[in-house]
Order: sequence, then C-alpha cells, then structure tokens
Amino acid sequence: MKIKDFAVERYFARYEFTAKYLLSSSDCDGYPMEYVLNLATAEEKERWNGLKLGYTETRGSLELRTAIKQHFKTIELDEIVVSSPGEANFVLMNVLLSQGDHVICMSPMYQSLYEIAKSLGCDVSSWKASQEQDNWYYDPEELEKLINPATKMIIINFPHNPTGFIPALEDYKKIIAIAKKHNLVLFSDEMYRFLNHTEEEDLPSACDLYENAVSLWGAAKTFGLAGLRLGWLTSKNKDILQKVENFKDYLSICNSATSEILATIALNNMDKFVQPNLVKIKRNLQLFTQFHQDNADLFDFPKPVGGSTAFIKLKIKETSLEFAEQLVKETGIMLLPAETFEYGDKHARVGFGRENLPEILEIFGKYIRK
Repeated sequence: MKIKDFAVERYFARYEFTAKYLLSSSDCDGYPMEYVLNLATAEEKERWNGLKLGYTETRGSLELRTAIKQHFKTIELDEIVVSSPGEANFVLMNVLLSQGDHVICMSPMYQSLYEIAKSLGCDVSSWKASQEQDNWYYDPEELEKLINPATKMIIINFPHNPTGFIPALEDYKKIIAIAKKHNLVLFSDEMYRFLNHTEEEDLPSACDLYENAVSLWGAAKTFGLAGLRLGWLTSKNKDILQKVENFKDYLSICNSATSEILATIALNNMDKFVQPNLVKIKRNLQLFTQFHQDNADLFDFPKPVGGSTAFIKLKIKETSLEFAEQLVKETGIMLLPAETFEYGDKHARVGFGRENLPEILEIFGKYIRK
C-alpha cells in the first residue's frame, strides 16, 4: 500500500515542538496526570495502583467500554471497539473499501479521512462547503447529487475540523436519511463531540440514529487527553466491528493498559474535562472576534459553532504557505496553512484551545499590521 505523506502532520512535525507559539492547535491544553487521578473512585485507584503492564483486551477493557456506553443511547458493550483514533480510521477503511468503490468526503477535511480511501484505489468526491454570510455551510442536497451506483461510504465530521461547522439537527437528519436511502455506510468522525459553543443540544451520535453508521470518538479533543492515544468506534452493525477487531490483530493488537484506566476515569467525569475546555474555547473565541474586528481588512473570520478550530481567509498577496513560513520565522508563531488541507491557498486554521492565545494574538496583531 502506497500513500501520500500526511500534510498536516508533517507540517506539525516541523514546528509543533520547536515553534514558541502554536496558533493552530486542534486540541485543548492537555490535563496533568494528577488532575485525572484525583477524580478516580476508590475502585479506579485500586485498579491503577495494582495495574500490571501486560496485554489488554483487543476491544478494550470491560470497565472502559462500560464508561463509553453511558454516553450513547442505543450502543451496547459488544458494539464498541477501542483503538487509537488514527488506527481506527485506517482499519475501518481497509475492511470496508475496495478498489473501484466511490466515497464522498467533506472538503476541506482532515487528510486521513479521504487519503486512505484514495490509496485503496477508491474514487473520492468532495462535498464542498459554501460560505453564507459569516458562516460555513454544507448543503445536504449537494451531498446527494454526488452519489452514484458505485458509492459505498459517506464520511462526515461534526463539529468539523477545520471550519467549526455543525449542521442544524434537521440537516443532520437529512444527511443520515440520504445514507439510509442509498444503503451506504456513514462514517461519522465525532472527535469534537460535546464541544458546542451554544446552548443548543449536542447532535446525537450517528450510530444511535442509523444501523450502518460507524461513529469515531476519543480522548484527544473532547477531553484534552491527546497523550492517551485512545479512540473508539461504535456501531449497531456488529459485523463491521468484528472485521475491525480482526484487522487490528495485525496492528496494535490491543491498547495501552495505563491509557485505558485514565480514559475510564475521564469518561466517568466528563464534565470535569469538557466544561473547562469550553470555558477556555469560548473566552478565546471572544478575544479572536474582537481581534478580527480590529483587523477585518486583513482576514475574514467565518465563525465556528463547535469544536476548537476555525478556518480563516487571509487577505494577502502571497500564498498561505508562504505567509505561514514567514510568520513562524519572524515571530515564532506557527499557523497551519490551507495547503495542508489541499484547499486553496489563502486560508489557515486557527485553534482556540490554548491558554496562551491572548499572548499569541498580541504578537500576531503587531506582525500583520506591520
């Protein structure tokens, strides 16, 4: 199998641990180990202290899957497979897709969600966003127009990385109805689940609404625990999950024992992780909104409604890649250019999950005004 380099990750590899400031992080600041362990029950502390670092269950421990199950309406313990998020995506594509299949994926999009399908010989169509006033929008009617007799899978991501778009519940149900009408697998990346910026109810997980939906969620974005490297696939289609489990035997085989306990604690105390993240994101969004008002002649800011990222349009002569390279060189600020999403050349991703955003904006503002 040959596959293109992962542009976003290769760009982060160059700067994530060397640049002084990260303006484009997709996650929130990581929580300390002590914070997680202080939330543990007596039973969880006993499991942690007595942990033996051997192999774990391929599907994930019973305690972890029980903690995951409580956040779904219909999912049972045998309808969950735990993995790393990247591995879960890779395995799902490999067990469901073959050369000649047609796949529909949102654009712009995190590259692994469509590149793996391409590497398998699939034809991939892009469901493109439009901008209505100050917001991004994905039209379900445009999605259905992309379906053809070879279509096998639709890939969605809400809240969306990088735009921060979330559909209205009515549109969301239309998307699911389209997949159901054409008997397609709906792969729903829900890594930013529960990070809504408004008081509106969070979208239900796709796997709770459609039997051939497969939902991906994990510890990295919602919980601010990217270092655990844990995610999980959930689906009412047990045949799909069995194929995923069988394929996983050739990769990680099982999960980190320490990560499983820490993730279990987090899932059993979700508000203790989500609410501080949302407070930080909303505060930073307010700061960035004012920053945009002060610099509206330099970039457009379609406002996100969920997640921890936005996709701004720079009003510049050079490409966003050239701009980003010069920015990090002169200020130490890393900005993720649109080229890493294979989307135009004037956009860039901004992240709102880091505590030091005010400091970054002060430096960034002086630079762009100069």
